[in-house]
This record gives sequence, C-alpha cells and structure tokens, in this order.
Amino acid sequence: MKLCIACSAGGHLTEMEQLEEVYSEHEHFFLTFKRADTAELEERERVFFVNDPKRNPLKFVINSIKSLHIFLKEKPDAVITTGAGVVIPFCMIAKVFGKKIIYIESYCRVSQPSGTGKVMYRIADLFVVQWREMVSKYGRKAVYGPLF
Repeated sequence: MKLCIACSAGGHLTEMEQLEEVYSEHEHFFLTFKRADTAELEERERVFFVNDPKRNPLKFVINSIKSLHIFLKEKPDAVITTGAGVVIPFCMIAKVFGKKIIYIESYCRVSQPSGTGKVMYRIADLFVVQWREMVSKYGRKAVYGPLF
C-alpha cells in the first residue's frame, strides 16, 4: 500500500509525525508546502511541495494543477491528512480516483470545526476528532480517536 501523508507545516506536521509508526510501515511520501520545518523533513523523507493557497483562488488553482501532476505520478492508494487547506485539492483529486481519505482534525480544535474539517468531512472515508466534544459538532461520521 502506498500512502500520501498530506499536511501543512507547523502543528499539522507535528501531529502527523506522531503517526510515523503507522505510515513508516508502508511506502509513502509527504505533500506539503515549503517552510523551514518541511525543508528539514525533506532530509529524511520523500516530499512533494505545492503552493499554500492561503484562500487565494489563483494559488488554489496552481496548487490543484501541481496536486494532479503529483497524484498521477505517485498513484497513492490512500491519503492520511491532518489538514489544513493546502491538502484539499490533492484529497479531492484522490477521491475522484476512488482512493481512501483519512482525515484527522487538529488537536487544537476543541470546540469548533476547522474550515478544512468542514470540507474534508464530506469526502473523508474515516474522519477522526481528538476531543469527544467534537463528535457532536460534526455528526455521526466523526469518530473520537486522540493521537496524544
């Protein structure tokens, strides 16, 4: 099984690295945007960089084109993601191609859904929240499963 590990830099990457024990058993690659902490990640992992759209429609289109290119080149079987918005195009493409999507809502989301979570809830095959209270904020598809 080949996995795409998709996440933004910073806290999203830190949370994803908590799952290394899971994804390291499989062929995998990371999808993120370039920053100091992701450049460091590149020293030990296969990493593809896309643009961080930051809610800019033009950057979102550019990210989508890059994501499609990476998807067609790598052909992952599943995507595991902690968000944020940088991962949405890749996940949407993967879903169109019938791939499984696992979304893990950020640990910092204690009482309100994230923007990325609201989008990913619709397409994720497994949607994990890290606080029990968040199950009721999303609905019955959300499952409680803390990483920490």
